[in-house]
Amino acid sequence: MILIGQYDSPFVRRVAIAMTLYGFAFKHRPWSTFGEAAKIARHNPLSRVPTLILDDGRVIIESAYILDWLDEQVREGEAGTRPLIAASGPERQKALYYSALATGLADKAVALYYEKVLHEVHSPVWLERCQGQLASVLDTLEAIRAGAKSLWLMGAEMNHADIALGCALRHACEAHGKAIDGSRWPALMFHSAQCEELEAFKAIQQPFCGPQA
Repeated sequence: MILIGQYDSPFVRRVAIAMTLYGFAFKHRPWSTFGEAAKIARHNPLSRVPTLILDDGRVIIESAYILDWLDEQVREGEAGTRPLIAASGPERQKALYYSALATGLADKAVALYYEKVLHEVHSPVWLERCQGQLASVLDTLEAIRAGAKSLWLMGAEMNHADIALGCALRHACEAHGKAIDGSRWPALMFHSAQCEELEAFKAIQQPFCGPQA
């Protein structure tokens, strides 16, 4: 398999970390959506990442759908391999909700960054909206993480929501620096540090560098 996209993207990184934890072998193509969009477009007409090319040539796009495919392979594979999300029921719905909040955080962090660096004239309304949404979702996630009575968000074992949150937090902190006040969200900073100590997170990382020509 081939995974396309740079690891400073929280969406690419969450997929690569899950693939690593699952034990999937894959090649990595760290193509930029700016400077190498034409290369990506050969496989994904949206020129977006992550894009996963399967061994048979099929292509899967969007991190949530790539993870869903990976989870399905794990469930159908060798007994004893634990998927990083429940197959159904309330536990799955909670994990998907937490994951959606985390990826929403990443979406807003990306949108706010691009507004600041790509537009010569900024929209105050759009900046205020993105900043408000970013702070609001961080407050919500802080309450969730602070209220967790276990090592991870939903128990003693890490799941997709934990990975998504860890990747989103590192990206937001690196892209926005001091604008992400760690003293306001200590439980989230603890979660981020805990994730970054894991071997899979150490192996799958790239300092944030923004758009590249």
